[in-house]
Amino acid sequence: MVAVMQHITRKQKKKKKKKKKSPSTRYAKLQQGCHFVWMSSVRGMGFLRKRSILHVLFLLILLSEEHFRWVEAQHCVWYGECGESIKVPGKKYNCNYTGPPIPLEEEGYELLTELCPGFDYGNRSLCCNTTQLLTLKGSLQLPLQFLSRCPACFFNLMNLFCELTCSPNQSQFMNATKVDGPNVVEVQYYIGQTFTNAMYNACRDVQAPSSNVKALALLCGKDADQCNATNWIQYMFNINNGQTPFPIIPIFSDVPVAGYDPMNNKTFDCTEGLEDGSGPCSCQDCTKACGPKPVPPPLPPPWTILGMDAMTVIMWICYMAFLLIFIGAVVGAWCYRTRTIMSEYGPILDSNNPLSLNGDNPNQVNASCCETLGELFENILRTLFSSWGSFCVRHPSVVIVGSLILVVASSGGLVYMRITTNPVELWSSPSSQARQEKDYFDSHFGPFFRTVQLIITTPLNDTFLYSPYFGGSDVPFGAVLDKGLLHQVLDLQLEIEALVATDNGTEVTLKDLCLSPLAPFNTNCTILSVLNYFQNSHTVLDHRIGDDFFTYADFHSHFLYCVSAPASLNDTTLLHDPCLGTYGGPVFPWLALGGYDETNYNNATALVITFPLNNYLNDTVKMAKSLAWEKEFISFMKNFSNPNLTIAFSAERSIEDELDRESDSDVRTIVISYAIMFIYISLALGHINSFKRVMVDSKISLGIAGILIVLSSVASSLGIFSYCGIPLTLIVIEVIPFLVLAVGVDNIFIIVQTYQRDERMPQEELHQQIGRILGDVAPSMFLSSFSETVAFLLGALSNMPAVRTFSLFAGLAVFIDFLLQISCFVSLLGLDAKRQEGNRLDIFCCVKLPESQEAKRDSFLFRFFKKVYAPFILKEWVRPIIVAVFVGMLSFSFAVVNKVEIGLDQKLSMPDDSYVLDYFRNLSRYLHTGAPVYFVVEDGLNYSSPEGQNLVCGGVGCSNNSLVQQVYAASLISNYTTIAYTPSSWLDDYFDWVKPQTTCCRYFNTSGAFCNASVVNSSCVHCRPMTPSGKQRPEGDDFMRFLPMFLSDNPNIKCGKGGHAAYATAVDIYPENKGVGANYFMTYHTIMKESPDFIHGLKMARALANNITQSIDHKVFAYSVFYVFYEQYLTIAYDTAVNLSVSLASIFVVSTVLLGFELWSALIVSITIAMILVNMFGVMWLWDISLNAVSLVNLVMSCGISVEFCSHIVRAFSISVRKNRVERAEEALAHMGSSVFSGITLTKFGGILILALSKSQIFKVFYFRMYLAIVLLGATHGLIFLPVLLSYIGPSVNKAKAFAANKRYAGTERERLLNY
Repeated sequence: MVAVMQHITRKQKKKKKKKKKSPSTRYAKLQQGCHFVWMSSVRGMGFLRKRSILHVLFLLILLSEEHFRWVEAQHCVWYGECGESIKVPGKKYNCNYTGPPIPLEEEGYELLTELCPGFDYGNRSLCCNTTQLLTLKGSLQLPLQFLSRCPACFFNLMNLFCELTCSPNQSQFMNATKVDGPNVVEVQYYIGQTFTNAMYNACRDVQAPSSNVKALALLCGKDADQCNATNWIQYMFNINNGQTPFPIIPIFSDVPVAGYDPMNNKTFDCTEGLEDGSGPCSCQDCTKACGPKPVPPPLPPPWTILGMDAMTVIMWICYMAFLLIFIGAVVGAWCYRTRTIMSEYGPILDSNNPLSLNGDNPNQVNASCCETLGELFENILRTLFSSWGSFCVRHPSVVIVGSLILVVASSGGLVYMRITTNPVELWSSPSSQARQEKDYFDSHFGPFFRTVQLIITTPLNDTFLYSPYFGGSDVPFGAVLDKGLLHQVLDLQLEIEALVATDNGTEVTLKDLCLSPLAPFNTNCTILSVLNYFQNSHTVLDHRIGDDFFTYADFHSHFLYCVSAPASLNDTTLLHDPCLGTYGGPVFPWLALGGYDETNYNNATALVITFPLNNYLNDTVKMAKSLAWEKEFISFMKNFSNPNLTIAFSAERSIEDELDRESDSDVRTIVISYAIMFIYISLALGHINSFKRVMVDSKISLGIAGILIVLSSVASSLGIFSYCGIPLTLIVIEVIPFLVLAVGVDNIFIIVQTYQRDERMPQEELHQQIGRILGDVAPSMFLSSFSETVAFLLGALSNMPAVRTFSLFAGLAVFIDFLLQISCFVSLLGLDAKRQEGNRLDIFCCVKLPESQEAKRDSFLFRFFKKVYAPFILKEWVRPIIVAVFVGMLSFSFAVVNKVEIGLDQKLSMPDDSYVLDYFRNLSRYLHTGAPVYFVVEDGLNYSSPEGQNLVCGGVGCSNNSLVQQVYAASLISNYTTIAYTPSSWLDDYFDWVKPQTTCCRYFNTSGAFCNASVVNSSCVHCRPMTPSGKQRPEGDDFMRFLPMFLSDNPNIKCGKGGHAAYATAVDIYPENKGVGANYFMTYHTIMKESPDFIHGLKMARALANNITQSIDHKVFAYSVFYVFYEQYLTIAYDTAVNLSVSLASIFVVSTVLLGFELWSALIVSITIAMILVNMFGVMWLWDISLNAVSLVNLVMSCGISVEFCSHIVRAFSISVRKNRVERAEEALAHMGSSVFSGITLTKFGGILILALSKSQIFKVFYFRMYLAIVLLGATHGLIFLPVLLSYIGPSVNKAKAFAANKRYAGTERERLLNY
């Protein structure tokens, strides 16, 4: 007994001397229990005389039992390693040994301190030797690399394995159930459930940054969501994991079982620091350390009034209020008129009546200063244009040849013409934030890779059940996962891999282009396909373990395992096939499968195969090879046929190819459209007085000349800007001819029809007549053309390339067209007039008809407008109805203007028969992942300092507001932020990789070169020493010394943290390894299907990046490949408002000046155009036309075309000298309205209808629908609403103009209205 007490005392003294604790709390409690018994026995000695001897004997018996139990706890279950494992080659069994613990060899001291410091006390008597410790270290390399970022997690895990391997009291919680000779071939390991749960809870949130998944997904044999406390340990002890040489059967209990006391050592929570000074786990690796989960802000409630849409209610109230006031005013005026004056126009005719709408006497010259100034300006313009028109008619050859020379010189620039088809150049301004960020990303990390992708479904509906042999519920499999179909898909995949294209006589294969992240060590192409779970091999796909009666494991079990652990090198089924792809990386199921629910990948209805190809920034030779191979791929897929497979596919070049094909196919539609307009113009210009003079009175040649002038103006505009190096866009080519033809045709009809209605004055020659006519109508033409030019050129201030380019070309083309019309066309009109007066035939001008006198008659359209249409719509009862209808249209449009969808459905950009449409549809239907998003840290941050590291990293000691932590927090509310996963962090993986406990970071001590973990060489030494400082993060020179090694290290089974595959392009290192420049942290967006999703994703990513920038005080931006296309939509509502407002303002200013400083007339023009624009938004909402760059171009164009519908009518009204507003409106509508209707309205209407036949959806939506709306709204507002508005609130007659007109035409018989 004394010997036992002395032994215990010595143990305690040694323990105190060492100042270390045993990790086994059971062993410590045993010592405490013995110490208590010994103290009790000493105290009992003092009472021997007073107590019975029986008490002493009883105490000795108890003490003896405790001693025997303590001695029994000292024996081992194994010691050392013996024979090689049969089931796991390369691994060894432990030797059966039931003796007491044996002191560890001295050479194992350092290893023990590294792995199991809790046993490093006393003489280190253990149940393991150095060889077993080395095996333990090797087996725990991957858990060490992935879990050591959370110290508490890894401590608990090491506790589990240290107790198993080396505990001096193994026999208390371990039972060797099978022994084969000297080998222990199976053991039971009794583990406390409390310990199990605590260990799992400390590790459940630890991240694997390079894979954007939780570490347990790589260490549990299944998806992290399916991993729990018990099945994780069961997987680690399962012989099928490729690391465990013999079965270790864990038995979980907190109470003794079958005489065994479960191992229930002390654990640390992930929020706790360790006794060695290690801090608690970071928020990213420990949810409990984060505090409450972030809560997204609530969605703003819809703006409602009484449960109805607020804008609708407000506009309804406003409309009702307007109707009440307007109808009340109309009825009141009518009652007053009928009571006091019987004549309807009494108040108008009586200029002294205070209710007179036109109380001005045109015979008086009491004009205001502005009126006088306006008349003076009008007179200057009239005189100038009259003189110029006369000159053009007198010298037609000079004018025509001069015009031809200028047009040819300007059009010569077309030889330098460049057409931009690159979507980035088309939609993103070089100065925009997204474009600058894209350029920064491309220049530092290379452009985003090109993608070739297939989405494969099957028309078969044969779903089937898989029944696992070893128990478990049946698992349904989708028809697309049938093995026969998978073989067919694999055949297709292998055929694609074998495609050979030709570029300039050189053969190009997929190997030449594909992304190979582990090259040159592994040159296999990255293929993200479910077939890569089977190493793209028919043999592996057919791999089966079973007998004639049962199948134990086959492709079903392998598939189920791999979708749970895609990075596994060895599945846990009897197949033991790897899941890792042939290219050396994992194939995540959400990238290779589609159409499944939640994470039930077995229910997938689509297979997704993606071939990432290298992209090249400025290497045209390599880019040509990529384009050639993609072309060969597209050709192959178009000709591929398999009745069991439905395949949607796309290559990087597909969209651009289809846009080009679409443009080519639409040429025919556009040509037909323009041909119809040309034919109409040529025929409608003529005014036929009799059938026998058809060829004399027709103006086919003049119409063709007018069309050629329009086309010449377009060619001149394109040529001039091509001289300046400004590239064209498809929008310019497709839209500007339409616009200029609209403006040009309107002006042509006004000039010709005014001439046809005009009568030559006595002693007036032809050149004087045409000069006078031009003096009358050219100011109106100048008003509209100059207003449009200024509006378009101001629109060029837009940041959107498509809008800016269109505005520049359109503004110049419209102005050149005006100049050619008042010069070249006037000369041609003079020649045509001479031909007609000489009775020569049109076209065949050498043929002359006999002289004949024909009575000159007005055209049918003019008579209809003058006699029927104008009087009808200006009737007293019709006018209020028209006002009510148009104000109602305006109110409705205002109510829905904020409901017009923003964005562009990419499906609309493709032809109806495009194969890409099927791809887009399947993309939104089946895919379950979003686009990658990169958080780029610009250069300038010092990563060699702890302060700089803490601002970015996500592990222990990192700032709670670091980049990684903030992105991780955003991923917790992914439905709001659209950030799907924790970011991959090269910095955190580097810290794990460089730790001296791992075998990752080593170098040859002879040369200093990097030594990969798979190399077995005694000269390879750890990068950092196994000291407290060596275990800390690298700083200063150490940081940059080993970083290039990390970025060049390929991950392998001994070191899964190598950064070559994941981060080779993620870090931009300064020359000579002087420091870290720009770098990125990648994650993924959530699923995005429609434009609003992409816009919201961009907005949220930028908000997060801005918040990170402010937190770390260093520039960080978010980049994804789609940002350059969707950035425009962040501000398109503002840009639209600004562009249209600037255009309206410019039209108002120009109209004010050119209408003779009549503010009220200019305001009416602007109000009417504004109504047309607002109504355009109403049509867009009704017709599902979204707001984007294309529709914005059309809105800007509609603003310009609306000037044509309005300005001529208003100017005719302003210079009319009739006695009241109604008569002046009727006069203006009769004469100018007929020209507007026969010119721009009918011409455009015929051409637009043909656009409905286009195969292009974008033509149907953005051109046919919007053009039709522009013409109809412009015509109805200009020819119906505007005259009525002028009849109510039109400007009074300009006294100075009226007096000048009376004076100018005094003594003539001409009607004042024919002065145009």
